[in-house]
Amino acid sequence: MTAFIIIIAAIIAAMLTFFMNHTLKQGPVRSSALLSLSIALIFYFFPNLVTSDLSKNIPVVFIGGSFIGMVSKKIVDSYFKLAISGLVFAIIYLNTSRFFAGYGGALGASAGISLLSVLSLPFFTPKKHHLTNGILQLRKIILKRNRN
Repeated sequence: MTAFIIIIAAIIAAMLTFFMNHTLKQGPVRSSALLSLSIALIFYFFPNLVTSDLSKNIPVVFIGGSFIGMVSKKIVDSYFKLAISGLVFAIIYLNTSRFFAGYGGALGASAGISLLSVLSLPFFTPKKHHLTNGILQLRKIILKRNRN
């Protein structure tokens, strides 16, 4: 049950940060910071809402998940991909949290790994109904930016 709640927290963090960033136009840093601070303060002032293990892990997972939501809309265009990235991040966090002990930037590195792994998966585009690869889309964006 603890793992399930951590997975849900990571998915919600990624999606809420993305929503606040792009729909509410708050920018990636402000979106991540406001949401992460809110969650951290809730669990700081009310640690007995959940078990002590969850009250320690949920804010950390939420911060890491919010790093995923900071992605540009040009790179990730759907909430489904964000949810999958949040799931991958939570799995990485649950299985390697002891490995990253004392390693600075572990949350950002895990968020980056999860986002890049999801971008490498092929997806069907709903408009053209053909298979696309996220890495190829990223390459097109980078090359297009370099031409301009």
